[in-house]
Amino acid sequence: MNPQETKQAQIAATLERAPVVPVVIIEDAAHAVPMARALVAGGTPAIEVTLRTPAALDAVRAIASEVEGAIVGVGTVLGAAQLQDAEAAGAKFAVSPGASPALLDAADASALPLLPGAATAGEAMTLLERGYRFQKFFPAAYAGGPKLLGAWASPLPGIRFCPTGGIKPETANDYLNLANVVCVGGSWLTPKDALAGGDWDRIERLAREAAALKA
Repeated sequence: MNPQETKQAQIAATLERAPVVPVVIIEDAAHAVPMARALVAGGTPAIEVTLRTPAALDAVRAIASEVEGAIVGVGTVLGAAQLQDAEAAGAKFAVSPGASPALLDAADASALPLLPGAATAGEAMTLLERGYRFQKFFPAAYAGGPKLLGAWASPLPGIRFCPTGGIKPETANDYLNLANVVCVGGSWLTPKDALAGGDWDRIERLAREAAALKA
């Protein structure tokens, strides 16, 4: 098995753990561990911490070292330096909103599995040529939604997607019912007010409801 196939197998195992991957924006690294424990307890162990705040990498380090059962990844990865920082922080996977040649070259040189984003059939085909059988469909709700993604299933049978962007609990199954969808990414599991208020019971309940969605 070549290095890319190994990383694709790792991504597959991560994405198949639950129907929803929580997509999290962490403002305070102190919230990371209790939040992650609540998500794991609720049945959504693969957690994407987006690199949109100064606290993100500290949050990844804390989750990686302190939360048993969590598979922590980083999102909004745009370049090689962020891949290196994520790997050093203990991340197990990385997610990007799109893909550039420089990012893909950096991913080839990294041990960290990448889930790159695609919004068009051409982008998806280009990524497949680089060995990416698992891709993020982003921004899902605005790039064509489940109708477009479903239309890709027949002409692009070698790709499975994790649609992310604008997905809500009431629309998640529209994607999860598609043959070419492995899971969805969702930010609704960790509402900003629940994080700020330390309402970990609410986050666990939302995770439990998400884990019960059809996969």
